Amino acid sequence: MKRWIIRIASALVALIALVVLTGSGYEFIQRHHVTRDFPAQGTLVDIGGRKIQLDCRGTGSPTVVFESGLDINGSLSWSAVQDAVAKTTRACSYSRAGIMWSDAPGRAQNGRTVAEDLHKTLNAAGEHGPFVLVGHSLGGPYIMTYTHYYGQDVAGLVFVDASHPDQTQRLKGVMPEQSIFLGKLAASLAWTGALRPVAPVLVPQEPHQDLHDVETIRAYAPTSLGPMMLEDEALNETLTEAGTFRQLGNRPLFVLTAMAPFSDAELQSMQITATQGQKIKAVWKQMQDDEATWSSRSQHQLVNDSSHYIQFYRPDAVIDAVLSVVGTVRADQHQ
Repeated sequence: MKRWIIRIASALVALIALVVLTGSGYEFIQRHHVTRDFPAQGTLVDIGGRKIQLDCRGTGSPTVVFESGLDINGSLSWSAVQDAVAKTTRACSYSRAGIMWSDAPGRAQNGRTVAEDLHKTLNAAGEHGPFVLVGHSLGGPYIMTYTHYYGQDVAGLVFVDASHPDQTQRLKGVMPEQSIFLGKLAASLAWTGALRPVAPVLVPQEPHQDLHDVETIRAYAPTSLGPMMLEDEALNETLTEAGTFRQLGNRPLFVLTAMAPFSDAELQSMQITATQGQKIKAVWKQMQDDEATWSSRSQHQLVNDSSHYIQFYRPDAVIDAVLSVVGTVRADQHQ
């Protein structure tokens, strides 16, 4: 009997090893195909041993620089708005270290390191201020940190449902703590090929989002997820850093706030009730109101028919906000 148990156990181990070996081989081949079938948009900018993907379009000043949120979309987070902005002025989107086409960071990913990478990328690419920085979600704290350290280049900002430095504390007791265990586990198994089949679930297609862009994000999901989790691990550090700088002076600031109620799917994924969702929205609006006080020249627009990704649900609102700030900066330049 014992001999049979050993044989069965050995067979299971061999089967698991075969599955892992086959999956890792499949993943290796797929990553090669992905780089061939989904080449980088824009250019890959060398910032000293690492390359960051940067996609700049159009001409004119100021230059708009888009910063994505805590996701794996990279520069494609702005695919529904960048071309429209580029008809009026220079518009640049990019992918942070390890996301999409950009090389892995090889270090912690917090607000300071993200700002340093972006500064090096823009300099190396020959992109010069004045800049209008546009940040979605965690991109808000990222562009505030950039402004803190490189403020001489920043002429205006747009927050697209941006995170608030105090959100962890202010949402405590209202929103259940979100575990990152599953995300870290998925990232650790990406090399086995296990993540690639579930990429369509991880990356659903949003309104006004091109299907080819979605397929591109899905193709790079196994390599993008790990670096994204590094950013998530440094979330509190990033928010604390951003919270040390909240005064933008008279720089024009446009705050866009998504106010559509959470969908049933969102409530389920967050494991909250509709009543809890209403409380979270109320606290979120209070924090957005506070962000609008950080500049003496600010506008705050509530987007009642949009969820968190306003750039996909209401790209027109983002385009109008960006061009409004661009117009104000240009008027300032001609005074």
